[in-house]
Amino acid sequence: MGADAFGAPLALAQRGGLGGGPHPHSPVFRVQVPYVGASARQVEHVLSLLRGRPGKTVDLGSGDGRIVLAAHRCGLRPAVGYELNPWLVGLARLRAWRAGCAGSVRYHREDLWKVSLRDCHNVSVFLAPSVLPLLEDKLQAELPAGARVVSGRFPLPTWQPVAVVGEGLDRVWAYDIHRGGPAGQAVPGPSSASVLGTPNSQNG
Repeated sequence: MGADAFGAPLALAQRGGLGGGPHPHSPVFRVQVPYVGASARQVEHVLSLLRGRPGKTVDLGSGDGRIVLAAHRCGLRPAVGYELNPWLVGLARLRAWRAGCAGSVRYHREDLWKVSLRDCHNVSVFLAPSVLPLLEDKLQAELPAGARVVSGRFPLPTWQPVAVVGEGLDRVWAYDIHRGGPAGQAVPGPSSASVLGTPNSQNG
């Protein structure tokens, strides 16, 4: 989720007088998730784990929209981005217009915690480690069976990936959702992970 470059969330947090630990819906919590755009290699790694999959693709905390636009271009449709920062949403829409895709991709200014994921089959996230435990709960509760989650830069803390691509900050992790456990609870897929790509192969 992009942090407001002009400090608005921080100002809101300072005025809010919020006590105790930060709540995921609070401005304080949002400040913990600064925006850092995905690199070209990170984008390609995400696409390598989603390419060819059917269903709706969403990027939670979509920033300037580069992953959504790239997903649409490689055939992942519909592709939708959710971002709270209005300036980044505007930039994403401008980038889509310049690419001739303004009518084909969608960017919504919305808090990711309030977005329903029940019709989403492909999810990408590039979020700070502090929010990932809560994100796991949301993903488990809402995603349908067969959905795939790709997390960039940081892995989901308790799930076992089905594939890992890249090295260092360019690494991304894929997780598949299966139905099981009590009351149809969504749980991550197989625990065996395949690591794809090495420093040599990526630099070559």
